[in-house]
Amino acid sequence: MVIDPLWDEMIPKDQFKLYMMPKLKLCILIASLCFTFKASAGIKLPAVLSNHMVLQQKSSVPLWGEARTNAVINITTSWNKKVYRIKADAGGKWRLMVQTPAAGGPYSITFTDGTVLQLTDIMIGEVWVCSGQSNMEMPMRGFKSIPILNSNDLLVKADNQNIRLFQIPHAVSASPLADCSANWKVSSSESALMFSAIGFQFGLMLQETLKVPVGIIEADWGGTPIEAWMPAKSLAGFPVIKLPAPNQKMYSGTPTSLFNGMIAPISGFGIQGFLWCQGEANIRTPDHYDQKMKSMVEAWRENWKRDTIPFYYVQIAPFKYPSFPDSVPYLREKQQLAQSLIPNSGMVVSIDAGDEFNIHPSDKTTISKRLLYWALGHTYNKKGVAYQSPLYQGMGVVGKEVVLDFKNTPQGFTSYRKEVTGFEIAGEDKVFHPATAKLWNNTIYVMSAEVSKPVAVRYAFKDFGVGNVYNTFGLPVAPFRSDNW
Repeated sequence: MVIDPLWDEMIPKDQFKLYMMPKLKLCILIASLCFTFKASAGIKLPAVLSNHMVLQQKSSVPLWGEARTNAVINITTSWNKKVYRIKADAGGKWRLMVQTPAAGGPYSITFTDGTVLQLTDIMIGEVWVCSGQSNMEMPMRGFKSIPILNSNDLLVKADNQNIRLFQIPHAVSASPLADCSANWKVSSSESALMFSAIGFQFGLMLQETLKVPVGIIEADWGGTPIEAWMPAKSLAGFPVIKLPAPNQKMYSGTPTSLFNGMIAPISGFGIQGFLWCQGEANIRTPDHYDQKMKSMVEAWRENWKRDTIPFYYVQIAPFKYPSFPDSVPYLREKQQLAQSLIPNSGMVVSIDAGDEFNIHPSDKTTISKRLLYWALGHTYNKKGVAYQSPLYQGMGVVGKEVVLDFKNTPQGFTSYRKEVTGFEIAGEDKVFHPATAKLWNNTIYVMSAEVSKPVAVRYAFKDFGVGNVYNTFGLPVAPFRSDNW
């Protein structure tokens, strides 16, 4: 007698082979099914490569993922019927570049390693990443008791198959993560409700202007400093910043934590540019903020293997800060200096779009429009669109008047017939006094009855320093000071 090892039955020895044949076939079938299941699960894509995504048009974009060890994967892109072939490495990882056409869709991508995985409803168009802290994170529905200006009117227009939204959840990590828990959503009043108000409005206006599909990726977290968004290597030049130990508990403010948790999972995905709205969490120590921005952008661009990706950012808005109010204008100054340090970058001035009593101003439309102007004028080369705010160039003194020169004022200045506010001048005693100002062509004349021999001038150089001088395209003069006191 022989004991069947599977069913624990006593079988006569001469009948055992006959008896076992169907059961062996069953085992082979079960094993085959298990292998088939494993193979079908073998092709694993990161969340950012999924149904409804937008791929950057007319470029070479990466596809990547995991598969069985040494598996050969065939990838077919429906827009040109081209078949790409890639072999996974010993760890099962693979990555390759595919060419995208001009904007259009929907398309599909089919992955085959013996079994088939297909992504559908893929659009080809323009992709932007928006990141930063709470003023970027503030969703279309607003925060508690803090509305978004005209949110309902905007949400009525949100149903748009040509706008896709990808929102990365909050995540911290001690090392770069390979993936995140998110998915692409077609824009609708429901999907846009919890999405970044700046990111959504930028995407909406960009799509309406260019008439192509637009994808917006959101990765932000309120109250976070720039150091949390920087990878470890980008912090090497700042020895005062302590990098976390390997086993240290990570928080949203820990250096590198948010780059690892929220930027690393999408690094390399085909995009057109970055939008950045951050700085409030760094007002305590504004020194070197410009250098940190430069280092962060260099590192992000290196991760994307493109050293000229556009980087457009927002200068922090006016607000009566309860702590460190005196350092706020210096943070803004560092933000402006960063523009000269970072190639292919641009700063949105928000000195007229703040809220004295709320660090989260409701007007996100103005900011979104000004980011759009930078993208249209500087990235998409749309002629006739002004996008640069007037920037202070230098000063002279004629009697009791300070004479100020600027750039980016081709048609001069305007205050829209309102009295000019925001200027102060000082004499050798370094005491600043409110000043009156006259606008004339590309020049501004400033004087104060309290200062007979002016040596320095400042404009909107306070935490809640509101200015009302614009170029004739409606772009506000950036806050500035002529002194280095």
